[in-house]
Amino acid sequence: MRQIVTTGTGDIDVLKIEERPDPTPGEGEVLIRVRAAGLNFADILSRQGLYPDSPPKPCVMGYEVSGVVEAAGKDVNSSFVGKSAVALTRFNGQSELIAVKATQMFEKPETLTFEQGAAIPVNYLTAYALLVVMGSLHAGESVLIHNAGGGVGLAALDIAKKIGAETYGTASPSKHKFLTERGLDHPIDYRTQDWLPELQQLTNGRGVDLVVDPIGGAHWKKSYAALRSTGRLGMFGVSTASANGFSGKLKMLKAAIQTPWFHPFPLLNKNRGVFGLNLGHMWHEPEKVAVWMRDILRGVEEEWVRPHVDQAFVFADVGKAHRYLEERKNIGKVVLVP
Repeated sequence: MRQIVTTGTGDIDVLKIEERPDPTPGEGEVLIRVRAAGLNFADILSRQGLYPDSPPKPCVMGYEVSGVVEAAGKDVNSSFVGKSAVALTRFNGQSELIAVKATQMFEKPETLTFEQGAAIPVNYLTAYALLVVMGSLHAGESVLIHNAGGGVGLAALDIAKKIGAETYGTASPSKHKFLTERGLDHPIDYRTQDWLPELQQLTNGRGVDLVVDPIGGAHWKKSYAALRSTGRLGMFGVSTASANGFSGKLKMLKAAIQTPWFHPFPLLNKNRGVFGLNLGHMWHEPEKVAVWMRDILRGVEEEWVRPHVDQAFVFADVGKAHRYLEERKNIGKVVLVP
């Protein structure tokens, strides 16, 4: 089989397509013939040497796949064989074949293409945990979604609209028309203006009930300032540190230095909450994640979960895919297809 291998730390030239032996499913596992694999910002940061959870290089990244079950290991129902599935993968997803635990696999809804299936797990589970589980967003409340045009951003928008919340989202102006048609109530241009005064004007100075922020560093301080009473800030990434080589390490250090400290007393006095999410640290909670995933897949059937694939790149063009995502040109998901 072929795999996309991150051979070292650096620019896109460290990404290579290599032949590896086909895996076999172990006890409790299924073997999936991958038809599409998700690309996430964690893959970019891993290549740049800025992702602490990255496996040692050379490594094969990939947290999610969509494909067809080819074989079942011991103690796995053989009726899974031949079915289309989406699955969470603890790396190695960007391969033609992958063996995963059956508990991390879910039947792909027939209404979704394989590319759309690969756009579900990471983006929608992240958004679901941020808005529903930890953010406790309710009907009539308001949410600010940073990077609203990204994969998690669009997933968060789907979920927020289902809940009945008022939605604000930062995005480059070229994405505003798409986002408005998608249902975003208030798109905010963050590139040519300071988004915080614009948000305060839109909310008559009140702020919002929930902010989800993947940017990190000093940006979290601004997002905290955007909260109204009982507001919550959900932090789930440090994309501001993205850069190759020594520049990336400097940006990561700067982000760490600028990260605000949230002392309990001001939180008490302002009636605000702060929480963090790292979906990659939830592998020890498969039952909990499965509950979220089943709710999301019901959303596909009910048509309020609408994964949007911006582009699908063949494995041979993985460098172009990395660059496309790194430069934030995408609206929604970028996937890789063998």
